[in-house]
Amino acid sequence: MRPIKVWDLPVRLFHWVIVLLILVAWLTQEYNWMEWHVWTGCTILTLLLFRLVWGFIGSDTARFTRFLKGPVAALRHLSHIGRREADREIGHNAAGGWMVLLMLALIGVQAGTGLFSNDDAATEGPLMHFVSKDQSDWLSHIHSINFKLIEAAIVLHVLAIAIYATLKRQDLVRPMITGRKMLPDGTVAPRLVSSLLAAVTLMVAAGVVVWIVWL
Repeated sequence: MRPIKVWDLPVRLFHWVIVLLILVAWLTQEYNWMEWHVWTGCTILTLLLFRLVWGFIGSDTARFTRFLKGPVAALRHLSHIGRREADREIGHNAAGGWMVLLMLALIGVQAGTGLFSNDDAATEGPLMHFVSKDQSDWLSHIHSINFKLIEAAIVLHVLAIAIYATLKRQDLVRPMITGRKMLPDGTVAPRLVSSLLAAVTLMVAAGVVVWIVWL
């Protein structure tokens, strides 16, 4: 076994910054800091757009075509959840890939509905004027319900990490911090794309969100 770089810096930063921003979004809503809540949502939308693009042009382990496998493969992987074995996955495993897709979808719904939402007080989403008040109220309701789904997905994600650590003796957290994973000698390292391209992609995503907000 030898350490191999499997996660690039952009993917790792996206992962941990999104965790922080979701917490901030919850806190700003709980304490009615709605101006900060809106800006947090815009930042989340920027990162989401970046991750979607990076899923097509980024490093091997970031690409959807590399880690998204069929439902049968995911179920087959989960059927061995109790088997203690070395982690030989270069990136996301078959089940983890679907969890990533689920989280991105939920975050996308949350950010998208937030653009058109209102709180029946002083706060309105930047695109609320494109829909009627009834439509905005309906999207606000979806916005509220969807966050509960995000919370449930987070609990499921943390539970899965704990199960892998307990039953399979696999540490899924450390590689997402260091970028490196212990893999069998002879494993071909994934191709990692320059962080400069990631920075350019992030700036383009930020520009798109700024254009949307000020539309």
